[in-house]
Amino acid sequence: MRSHHNANDLPEQYSQVNTGSADGYAACWNFASGKDGISALSLKRTLEIGSYQTAWAMLHRLRSILVRPDRELLRGKVEVDETYIGGLDPGLPGGRAQGKKVLTCVAVELIEPKGFGRCRMAPVADASAESLLAFVSTNVEPGATVITDAWQSYRGLEKKGYIHDRRSQRAASARGEDPGALLPGVHRIASLAKRWLLGTHQGAVDAAHLPSYLNEFVFRFNRRGSRNRGMLFYRVLELAVAHDPVRYQDLARTKRPKAKRPKPPGKRGLPPSLDRPRQNRPWRQHDSG
Repeated sequence: MRSHHNANDLPEQYSQVNTGSADGYAACWNFASGKDGISALSLKRTLEIGSYQTAWAMLHRLRSILVRPDRELLRGKVEVDETYIGGLDPGLPGGRAQGKKVLTCVAVELIEPKGFGRCRMAPVADASAESLLAFVSTNVEPGATVITDAWQSYRGLEKKGYIHDRRSQRAASARGEDPGALLPGVHRIASLAKRWLLGTHQGAVDAAHLPSYLNEFVFRFNRRGSRNRGMLFYRVLELAVAHDPVRYQDLARTKRPKAKRPKPPGKRGLPPSLDRPRQNRPWRQHDSG
């Protein structure tokens, strides 16, 4: 099926998925039915959509409606840690130093005796107590046991009403244990998210739209046990109908400054091979007479 729709001409009431056309439902089905989702380029080829921008806008409208405002917070035992998401950043010091990569917080429920429940992921401005505690307060229910490493910014969790289980990587190394095994849940989630971004989207995710991609990953991970893909399709449509319209201008807007336009070219002259003084050729003057 071929589409000639423009991303700016979507019906107002269906602006999330362009469900005013068959392509809108087809885009939503391809988005929900695939285990790992679909990239804008693949959607463009599958539905024979006229432009990449239209396919990109369709998918981002779907990503923008995946978070329910009234969704339940994580509860029980919850691991919390940070990771960097992005391309290679040569020369970046270790630890939590700032760079081109995006610092992202990860939280995941632990299920006894073994397994993981729901997860949450979101970029944060920095590794300060203000940023990390705000992420925990937004995503974890007070009274839950929050398991973190020994980073100092987490020390205020008990004052926020959480049971704080601090695990020191340095102490684990001194005991001869593997420091990476202290927080297996968040490390697993971070690894899966990075693999998904590289696999489905080839890592072509900028910082401005990373939250939307993380929302999609969380949506898929939390419903990984669903055997009926049609139910996921129904849930996405249900969320789209309940959500406010999302315009293309809001999706394409970015905080990164635009590159300055180059100055217009000046007066053009002849190339060096032709820019020569006129030679004295009297026979040409005679012929022209």
